[in-house]
Amino acid sequence: MSLSSSIYTDAARAMQQGGIIAYPTEGVWGLGCDPLNRVAVNKILTLKSRSVGKGLILVASDMQHLSQLLSAQSPEQLAQIESSRGQGITWLVEHGGTVPAWISGGQNTLAVRLSDHPAIAGLCEAFGGAIVSTSANRTGKPPATSQVQVAGYFGNLINVIVAGKTGSQNGASEIRELKSGRIIRRRGKK
Repeated sequence: MSLSSSIYTDAARAMQQGGIIAYPTEGVWGLGCDPLNRVAVNKILTLKSRSVGKGLILVASDMQHLSQLLSAQSPEQLAQIESSRGQGITWLVEHGGTVPAWISGGQNTLAVRLSDHPAIAGLCEAFGGAIVSTSANRTGKPPATSQVQVAGYFGNLINVIVAGKTGSQNGASEIRELKSGRIIRRRGKK
């Protein structure tokens, strides 16, 4: 087993046990956990001083990881999500009650991103599904852009920090509504 697959296995195990991980994404470092573990999600919200009402992004490397969550989408909408893989676009989609309120923020939409970033692909494969992806920072602070900055923000409050580099995107992902295409957040904004 290679070092890289070992760290993904260790991170997946930590998430399965309710732990919090930090990992590089397309443009910034992210915090992640098992999206169905309410205690773990609350740990992230507490670390970030973030309101549950804002909701969280789920990131996946394969459409299969999102298939149950996207059952309300048309084939054209699914193709649009699939074609955006690797572009750093997060889509707001109607979830039809398929996710808990601690992920959706109590809204009827869910934020999802399909990624080809190597760390995200390794983590999702090892975990066996989509994971939480929220910027590694406390509310009001800039998102971490390095492993050193993550450690400075959170120290030993993170169970596993996955080594690696962010992708070529500049800042946080763009957020768009799937139905309308309307941009909710431009790339790089908080």
